[in-house]
Amino acid sequence: MAYEIDKPEEQWRSELTPEEYRVLREAGTERAFTGAYTDTETIGVYNCRACGAELFRSDTKFASHCGWPSFYDPARTDAVELRTDRSLGMVRTEVRCARCGSHLGHVFEGEGYATPTDQRYCINSVSLTLVPDGPGQAGSDQAG
Repeated sequence: MAYEIDKPEEQWRSELTPEEYRVLREAGTERAFTGAYTDTETIGVYNCRACGAELFRSDTKFASHCGWPSFYDPARTDAVELRTDRSLGMVRTEVRCARCGSHLGHVFEGEGYATPTDQRYCINSVSLTLVPDGPGQAGSDQAG
C-alpha cells in the first residue's frame, strides 16, 4: 500500500531512536507496563511518533490494565489501518498509522472490554506522542 508519508528505511532509521524504529518500522512490541503513557490521565491528543498524524484522543483512553495504553476508538476511522497479523502462531488484528504505515499495536474485540465499541486498541507508548490540551498542560503528564 502507498502511504502519504513514504520514506526509505534508512531515513526512518536516522529519524527514530532504535526502540522507536524496532516498534514502529519492524512491528516490535515494548515490554508491558514500561511505556510512558500506560497510566497517563493527561487530556490531549495522541499522535503518531513517526509522522505526527492524529491517532487517538484521551477521551477514548481507558484503564484496561493490560500493560499498554488502551483506547476504544481512533480519533477518526481513517486514522488507522487494520491488517491481519498471523505472527506468533495466532491471528490478531494489527493497527498501523494510515498516513505512514508505522506499526502501533493491535486491536482486540469482545464484550468483556466494557467500552462503547467493545474494542481495545492496545497501543505501544513508543508509537505515540501525547500533545496535551490547553495552556499549562505540558509537564502535567501522570506517566507511570
